[in-house]
Amino acid sequence: MIDGQSGLDHLGFSRYLSQLSSALDVHPDSIARVIAEHKGAYDVATADRVCRAVVTTKRITTATGRDDFPAVGDWVVLSAEPAVPRIIDVILPRVSTLHKQYGGKTAAQLMVANADVAFIVESTDRDYSPNRFERYVVLVREGGVMPVLVLNKADKMTAADLAERVNELKTRFEGIEVLVTSSTTDTGLDQLIGYLEPGLTYCLLGSSGVGKSTIINKLLENDAIRTQDVSTKSDRGRHTTTGRALYTMDSGTIIIDNPGSREVGVTDAQSGIVEVFDDIETLTTECRFTNCAHTTEPGCAVLQALNDGQIEASHYENFLKLAKEAAHFAATAEEKRQKDKKFGKMAKTMLDEVSQFKPR
Repeated sequence: MIDGQSGLDHLGFSRYLSQLSSALDVHPDSIARVIAEHKGAYDVATADRVCRAVVTTKRITTATGRDDFPAVGDWVVLSAEPAVPRIIDVILPRVSTLHKQYGGKTAAQLMVANADVAFIVESTDRDYSPNRFERYVVLVREGGVMPVLVLNKADKMTAADLAERVNELKTRFEGIEVLVTSSTTDTGLDQLIGYLEPGLTYCLLGSSGVGKSTIINKLLENDAIRTQDVSTKSDRGRHTTTGRALYTMDSGTIIIDNPGSREVGVTDAQSGIVEVFDDIETLTTECRFTNCAHTTEPGCAVLQALNDGQIEASHYENFLKLAKEAAHFAATAEEKRQKDKKFGKMAKTMLDEVSQFKPR
């Protein structure tokens, strides 16, 4: 039985324990946190060191998906054997997860585990989009993580235009904190630092080139993450984060950096959609038909609100798009499960027949 005073507090262990419904019957000397992923291996931090670790062959052969493998932010139990690299025996229960869908793949991709807060970063000088913010908020809320919006590179806009954009975000994302920053002028960094709490784990999400890694370097007060300026030709980051990694601050705050991605596909994120689009979800209960798709049906309360100007067109369109993506993901995932189940039955039947066969 362990408590938070195990030498792991600098990695956020006390916070992790406080979120679990039951105590862990594991010796603290065997516990570590995954701080980086490599091809086929992981960097893990124990109470007093960082070492390389791998998963067991059994886990590799029995895994049914990405969630069966460690992710940055995971708490794991290492084998007592002094092997090099160390062996990861167990992945401890996750209190939160961030998943994402890539390029039409059926399976959801696990990005981060056990984060408390997600800073969703967009910059003012690139393809700023409230709809993209909305997508990330759905993803974050679905995973049980608290979202905070960060509008970076504030020095690229006039004060008046910046104020208008911030007001737009606060109106659209009521109840969600909006922070304004600039790594060039250090605008808003004090506010961002003041937002951080010791023992909590924060992750940064956003497209490539919006300045996530530069913000982390500012917070860490060093150049732990290599960055380059955004290309003036493509307006995209030329050399940005390519892998996830966990960093600890002297204050006791834990920060996870993520590779940037222009594609933000949602998975089976129904609860996240309900939370983010609660205004539309409330209206759906007033539609004439219970199976209303909110597109052309008569007596649709959502369409009526859209026509009356009660909800914005872009907000409505994003709701339909995300709901369709979530439904498609759920349908294809269920189809894959049924195929896997059918294949499993067929394989078992073949094995039974082979075992009964006796050559003359």
